[in-house]
Amino acid sequence: MSTAILVVITGANAWTLNDGSKHPTGYWASEFIHPHQVFTKAGFDITIATPGGVEPTVDQVSLSPAMNGDDQASIDAQRAYLAELGDKLASPVVLEKIDPADFDAVYVTGGHGPMEDLSVHDGIGRVVTTLLGDPNKVVGAVCHGVAALLPARAEDGSWPFAGRKLTSLTDEEENLVGLAPKAPWLLESRLRAAGGQFQGGAAFAPYVVVDGNLVTGQNPASAGPSAEALVEVLAGK
Repeated sequence: MSTAILVVITGANAWTLNDGSKHPTGYWASEFIHPHQVFTKAGFDITIATPGGVEPTVDQVSLSPAMNGDDQASIDAQRAYLAELGDKLASPVVLEKIDPADFDAVYVTGGHGPMEDLSVHDGIGRVVTTLLGDPNKVVGAVCHGVAALLPARAEDGSWPFAGRKLTSLTDEEENLVGLAPKAPWLLESRLRAAGGQFQGGAAFAPYVVVDGNLVTGQNPASAGPSAEALVEVLAGK
């Protein structure tokens, strides 16, 4: 049997800032593409899901020259990859209807969108709680996608990720991109406050934390490496 992985993408196309304004966003292109490529190469059976089954919106900033080292070939390749997956991205599975028992792993992609929807979404909370509780399954997330761990709840109401080592986009990195002063809350700070054993690496450099069956990546550069780490962890099960 092939390994079944649930890839969760934000359904939000804007992030509500602390002044009430809407910051256009969505999912970060490379944080979906690179893991999808890794999971495809590993032969995984990939299911893409979003809240409500809405078609996800790619954050156009993630495809800008400034965010891709002025490498137009890379931008063109990313756009082509997304176009190739057009049908699957246009009709994702409804996250709320997912049965966690059907999957060996879940991986939550990033972009600022998860700060808007997945950070307060009971459906993803249920999925990550269930999979984390099975030592033979793996929970993975990258960058702002780690916000999807926040709504997880154990039966006693506690946060199942308390005491676990993890990472996400750091408060320093949010400051460097200029959005920290406008953010209603910061992910690293929220994860620490919830009881996560937060670990961070150098700004915008690849950094992955593996703690048992939990795999998290810090930023866009960590998307591919975190997906590869998830594949390795599952291979060891």
